[in-house]
Amino acid sequence: MVRKRLIIEMGMGIDQHGQDPTVAAARAVRNAIANNALPGVWEVAGLSHPNEMIVEVQVAVPYPEQVRQQEVLAVLPFGRKSLTVEQGGMVVQGRAIPELNDKNDEMLIAVAAVTVLVEN
Repeated sequence: MVRKRLIIEMGMGIDQHGQDPTVAAARAVRNAIANNALPGVWEVAGLSHPNEMIVEVQVAVPYPEQVRQQEVLAVLPFGRKSLTVEQGGMVVQGRAIPELNDKNDEMLIAVAAVTVLVEN
């Protein structure tokens, strides 16, 4: 079967407090898919269930080795999911607030691309 891209969505996510790259990555994925509808999955591609979609996620984030991949993929409600995490994003100097469990002054910014593919 041949895989064909149906849509590519982009998003950004930030963890201002907590310095957790998983939080930033999950927010980037959530941002990418937040305002979409995919009627083409049924009307054009002819799938009978959204779990038949192939969903490939690529995230660039500081400290990629710390990302808990299953938590990021859990943001996606449907599909046969995969995740690639790479070094990227941005670290910005913020302000540590002890009551928010900050470890340091860093704010972590992640970017994500979510590609939905179908097989023909």
